[in-house]
Amino acid sequence: MPKITSVKARLIYNSRGNKTIEVDVISDNRFLGRVCAPSGASVGKHEAISFPDGSPEKSLRILTDNSKKFLEHDASNLKSIHDVIRTLDQSPDYSKIGGAVAFAVTIASLESAAKALDKPLFQLISKEKEYRFPFPLGNILGGGAHAGPGTPDIQEILICAIGSKSIRDAIETDLAVHKELRNVLQKEDPDFTNGRGDEGGWAPKLDNEKALELSANACENLGYTLGKEVALGVDFASSTQWNDQSKMYEYKRGGFENSPEKQIEFASNIIEKYKLVYAEDAVHEEAFEEMAELTAKFPNTMITGDDLIVTNTEILKKAIKTKSCNAAILKVNQAGSLYDALGFADEANSNNIKLITSHRSGESIDSHISHIGIGTNSKMLKVGVVGGERIAKLNELIRLSEHDLIRGMAQI
Repeated sequence: MPKITSVKARLIYNSRGNKTIEVDVISDNRFLGRVCAPSGASVGKHEAISFPDGSPEKSLRILTDNSKKFLEHDASNLKSIHDVIRTLDQSPDYSKIGGAVAFAVTIASLESAAKALDKPLFQLISKEKEYRFPFPLGNILGGGAHAGPGTPDIQEILICAIGSKSIRDAIETDLAVHKELRNVLQKEDPDFTNGRGDEGGWAPKLDNEKALELSANACENLGYTLGKEVALGVDFASSTQWNDQSKMYEYKRGGFENSPEKQIEFASNIIEKYKLVYAEDAVHEEAFEEMAELTAKFPNTMITGDDLIVTNTEILKKAIKTKSCNAAILKVNQAGSLYDALGFADEANSNNIKLITSHRSGESIDSHISHIGIGTNSKMLKVGVVGGERIAKLNELIRLSEHDLIRGMAQI
C-alpha cells in the first residue's frame, strides 16, 4: 500500500495563459504524481466551481494549510483521498476549496500510486483484463466561445477517423484532415491568416454552413467518404446562444434566431446533411425534452450531453430516465474529484450511455485523460488535433499502444 508522504501545490499557467493550480503528491517518499487542473470557456451552470471566488490563490492557500491531512493515506484509495477533500469542503459544487483542487489531488494521488505499484494509470482506474482505445475526436474548425469575432457561431467542427483499425492510423488521419482543411481555407480566402482557436481548430471568417461545407470538402479531397473512413462531429454549445428571457437561440454572428422548434430543425438538418457521428449540446443545457427528441430521431448518432449533464451523476440519472441522450461527455473537473467522475462513468456504462472523455479549452501538457478515457471504456477521446497541450494526449496514446493489455479500438 503506497502511503502519501507529501502534498505540495503551486500556481502555474494553462494554455490560455491563465493561472491554475498544479499539485504534487509523493508516496513512500519517492513516487511523484503531478497534475495540473484545466479550465473551460463554455461552462455549464451546474458544474463544479474551479476556484472559490474565482481565486486560484485562495485554493492554493487552503490546500497548503491542510496538506498534512492527506499524509499516511493510501494513494491508490480514491475514496479515502476524496473523503479527506470532503472534510474540507462539504458544498455540492466544491465552492469552498475549488473543483480544481479536487481534480488535481485525486489524479495526482492515483498517478503516484501507479508508479509505486509499477502499473499504468489506466489499470488502477479500472481492473479490466483487457482495454480498448477510444477514437480520438479532434477540433478542426473553431468558433463560438473558442474563437474570435467573425468565426462561426457553432463552437466546434470535429473529425473522427471511425474507420481506423489502430490508434496511430486514427491520429494520422485526423492530422491529415486538419492540414488539408488549412489548404481548403486558404483557397477559399487567400487572406486567411492561419489563425486557430483555443483548441487548435482553424478560426476562419465564415458562417456556419460554409464552415461545415469546407470541412466536408477537406475530407473528400483526401479520398475519404463521410460516414465510412471518417466522420464529422459538431459541438453546437447551444447554451451560449440561448436567451432565457426571449426563449430564443440568438446566432449573432450568423444574424438569425431560432425558436426551440426551429433549433431542433437546424441541428437535424446539419446531422443529416453531413452524416454526423457526434452531435454535442444541440440544444441548451436544460432542454431535456428537446434532447430526447433528437436522441429518438438519430439513434445512430452520438447525441451527446455536456452542458446538459456536466459529469453529474444525478443529472445523468434524469437524462437516462427522460432518454435525453445516448452519449455523455466525461470531464473530471466538471465533477470535481476523480472519484466523483468514475462514479459518473459507472452510471453511464451501466445504462448503455456512450462515454466521451474530454479535455477543456484551457489545458496543460498533462496526459492523464488518455488513461482516464481507456480506463472508463470511453468510445471517444476529445483532445484536439494540434497544439502542445493537445498532442501530449495523443502521443501518450501512441506510447500506450505498446501495452499488451490494450487490444485495438473501441466499438462506437
